[in-house]
Amino acid sequence: MSNKPKLTGWRAIDWKIFLPSILLIIAISIPFSFYESQSLKILNGIFNQIIASFGWGYIWYATILFGLGLYLSFSKYGKVVLGDPGEKPRFSLLSYASILIAMGLGSTIMRTGMIQWAEVANNPPFGIEAGSNEALLWGNAYAMYMWSFQIFSIFVMTAPAVAYIIHVKKRPMMRISEATRVIFGDKFTDGIGGILIDILFLVSILSGAAVTLGLGTPIITSNLAALLDMEVTFTMTMIVTIIWVSLFSLSAYLGIEKGIKRLSVANMYLAGLLAVFILIIGPGVFIFDYFTDTVGHLLNNYFAYSFFTDSLAVEQSAHMRDHMIFWIAYSSTWAMLHSIFAAKISKGRTIKEMILTYLLAPTLLSWIATGVLGGIGVYSQLNGELDVLALASEQEAVQIIPDILQTLPFSSIVMVVYIIIAMIFLTTTLDSTTFTIAAYTSKNDMSKQDPSKFLRIFIAIVITGLALVLMQIGGLAPLEIVSGMMGLPIILLQFLTVYAVIKMIDKDEAWKYNTKEAAKKKNVSSDSY
Repeated sequence: MSNKPKLTGWRAIDWKIFLPSILLIIAISIPFSFYESQSLKILNGIFNQIIASFGWGYIWYATILFGLGLYLSFSKYGKVVLGDPGEKPRFSLLSYASILIAMGLGSTIMRTGMIQWAEVANNPPFGIEAGSNEALLWGNAYAMYMWSFQIFSIFVMTAPAVAYIIHVKKRPMMRISEATRVIFGDKFTDGIGGILIDILFLVSILSGAAVTLGLGTPIITSNLAALLDMEVTFTMTMIVTIIWVSLFSLSAYLGIEKGIKRLSVANMYLAGLLAVFILIIGPGVFIFDYFTDTVGHLLNNYFAYSFFTDSLAVEQSAHMRDHMIFWIAYSSTWAMLHSIFAAKISKGRTIKEMILTYLLAPTLLSWIATGVLGGIGVYSQLNGELDVLALASEQEAVQIIPDILQTLPFSSIVMVVYIIIAMIFLTTTLDSTTFTIAAYTSKNDMSKQDPSKFLRIFIAIVITGLALVLMQIGGLAPLEIVSGMMGLPIILLQFLTVYAVIKMIDKDEAWKYNTKEAAKKKNVSSDSY
């Protein structure tokens, strides 16, 4: 346990991992920005080749992680408490689940839930006729599948190791290198090997955060422009970006309890109210029926979705195959971020509670969101009010969302609430990211405290500055592809951290002594004495 005095200001930053990460991102982005179109062509070619050659590997990677999650949850390891077994969890179950939902889903669910079904229905699998009722069902079920157990297994499965080192072992550094110390030893972890692992994490997450900030604004601006009956302008984009940055900086400054938790819980209630409002004013009966059909179809075909490679396609593979593998690959780049944040907020929870909450809570909300939002578009398609399939083949997804929302009664109210929810989702994603990076780069003892407010705001400024510079010079799109390719080494680290937590627990015999049952027996013995 560390007894070092608390560092403040610039001294709290571990510059040996933070500065090289920033410089490496700049070194990658600036050359690509000078030749953006050529760079995109080359990088897309490399990434597409990786997906084409190792698509089967990504599918097995996600499935094996899901299996490992179930194993850890329902074996002796699942009952291990992440902290003192006699203490209460840091957050109530509602707050805990809400924070994980906000972190796990983000604003992306507002896009995929609304329009992903159309992209699959236009190019369905298994030789199904494009645009048919069967294609619509496969499309919406896939939109649910892409936010379910395999993806959330990717997000959570490094968390047990990181949570164990900070809440049980009381190690001061909340880092991936620390989680693998039991495998590689002190010399590697404290030397260049540990530094390289931590730089890999920071480059992946800082670049991903910059890309999210730069590319997330269209979800807001497209609906705002439609609401105000005007074109999306640079001024509008900058205003939205400034408001968004101010919100996530303020939330990061306030911390988890006062910022992230309150926003996350409030957004759950707001999203629930929007869903109920849509069901009342819109095609509620159809949405309930279609949601029921979609869930039934997904459950009946879950293994077909999970192991779909479209290997027998002669001319062109279905959209679902390419998108699924891309989705898994892209999700792997965010895996460490989600896990480290989940580890930080899971003090007092068992490993089983942490894993199952992350698997079930976001999945449930994403299925409901997809059922409601997807149902609006499908209903518009079937009754001839809006040809969503034609629009999806011609336009970007974010440009179609306002058209779908405008088919509803009181569409202006719906769009305003939709914009607010999307904005809060974007805010909670980035303030969670800011908080995690601040904790990761802090020299202070993260087993005892949260990162300083100064460090959180500094990280928010760095992410914002990085995004704005890359938006201006044209380096954002290439960086997005580079970020996606960085998932490959992270996949290896994920499996190592799963092995590490099992090894640590076995070595400490924590499944005997660091459980709620052991704490109860200890209390009974003390009372009897």
